Amino acid sequence: MEKSMTIAEIQDFKGKYPKQLWYLFFSEMWERFSFYGMRGMLTFFMVNQLMMDEKVANLQYGSTQAFVYAFTFIGGLFADKILGFRKSLFWGGLLMITGSLILCINPKDFFFLGISFNIIGTGFFKPNISTMVGALYHGNDSRRDAGFSLFYSGINIGALLGGYACIAIGKGNLLADLVPEHLRWNVAFGLVAIVMTISLITFTYTRHTLGPIGLSPLKPIEDKDGDGKLDSGKKWYEYAVYIGGLMSVPLIMKMVANTVYTDWFMMIIGPFSLIYLLYEMTKHSKEEVKKLIAALLFIIFSVMFWAIYEQAGGSLSLFAANNLNGSFLGTFTLDPNGVNNAANSLFVIIFAPIVGLLWVGMATRKIEPNTVIKFGFGFLFLGFAFYTFYATRLFANAQGIATLDVFTLAYFIVTLGELCLSPIGLSIMTKLSPARLQGVMMGMWFLASAYGQYAAGLFGASIVSEVKNATTMDKLISYTDGYKQFALYAVISGVILIAISPLVKKLMQDVK
Repeated sequence: MEKSMTIAEIQDFKGKYPKQLWYLFFSEMWERFSFYGMRGMLTFFMVNQLMMDEKVANLQYGSTQAFVYAFTFIGGLFADKILGFRKSLFWGGLLMITGSLILCINPKDFFFLGISFNIIGTGFFKPNISTMVGALYHGNDSRRDAGFSLFYSGINIGALLGGYACIAIGKGNLLADLVPEHLRWNVAFGLVAIVMTISLITFTYTRHTLGPIGLSPLKPIEDKDGDGKLDSGKKWYEYAVYIGGLMSVPLIMKMVANTVYTDWFMMIIGPFSLIYLLYEMTKHSKEEVKKLIAALLFIIFSVMFWAIYEQAGGSLSLFAANNLNGSFLGTFTLDPNGVNNAANSLFVIIFAPIVGLLWVGMATRKIEPNTVIKFGFGFLFLGFAFYTFYATRLFANAQGIATLDVFTLAYFIVTLGELCLSPIGLSIMTKLSPARLQGVMMGMWFLASAYGQYAAGLFGASIVSEVKNATTMDKLISYTDGYKQFALYAVISGVILIAISPLVKKLMQDVK
């Protein structure tokens, strides 16, 4: 086995990207295939297979996704204090595989059980691989944003493949000749389990290149594999985390199945996380506290961004199923739900590296906009995109069926907004957070996504047509009216962010 590298050797890499980034890239890519493949199926499956009302399905989607991201805060906390990023990631992957296999066996009867395993597993997996990416760079390495943009491209390759393939298999629009009709959804969920296994194998066989990155904070000594050893007393801390994760499955299953419990949970986890962060702030210097306050401002604004953006998995999923034709550019026939799940990812794959290198080039010329301005642009693009979703009604026929072309154009604009915010958000959390709070702050970034997902469900439910036995045209008018309102929220948020950018930049101090 090759000699383990030190953190200094890893961070003093030559060129644009460290080699370890590529290993994490592929592990995350396959995990995101699983995550977005699952996400893309949820709302459609609930309405068309579990026969839920559209309003209920929107709320249920928001509830499920809220728990997914809320658990990233908990997973980040346990990784920081007990497991380390590596073991946390591996344990999360095992839970996600288990949940997907349960859904593969019987998705209708075991839906909430399988989803609960996936929720907890994602919480342990997701924040920790992003934190390890941040650890590959020195604190103010100008190449960091480009690295996160490339990493974000990997996320979206997985999302593109999984987002289109899983829902298309389940609906019978892909591999219909090979998969019997009564097994289509079983195969779709089974594919998620297979690909998640590939992700875990990829990480296992490349983790030695990470040197000390991601090891447990409890490890007093190193073993020959570089993963370290715990004495028997401290080993029970790990066992307690594993047992606690498994014991929480029935509780999460109950809470996810009933959205009232989600309301209670969201009213508790947010204040608790803020109180914990305030407590941790007392252990840090005044300069570090200012940076943490700046990080919190980014986190708060991101809630609104995700509340609008995440209509993709809820209301836009139903809009695609009910109100879009399958003709693209008058030439191709595509599954509208597959396009809804995958178009954004395709655009990110194409443009994320370009945007990342653009930031590097602008930084070299000292004309790069600061992070706050980038966030503001993200909201403005998001608003323009939802005005475009609204505009699909202008191209609809008398039956309320709109064109896939305008819908896809809207996703291109969404992508421009996302690239100004999401990969930069991951990066800025690692820049503004003290080393001992890296996992917690990354978890809080994803906790903000949880509140965004929760609000997305409420937003989506609020724009479902109130007309009894609503026609396709009724649904078109109701949903697009809602998208116009969401666009206004996004534009207002962007303007406010740009206006307060000097204040936030002052709080960030030397961080760019």
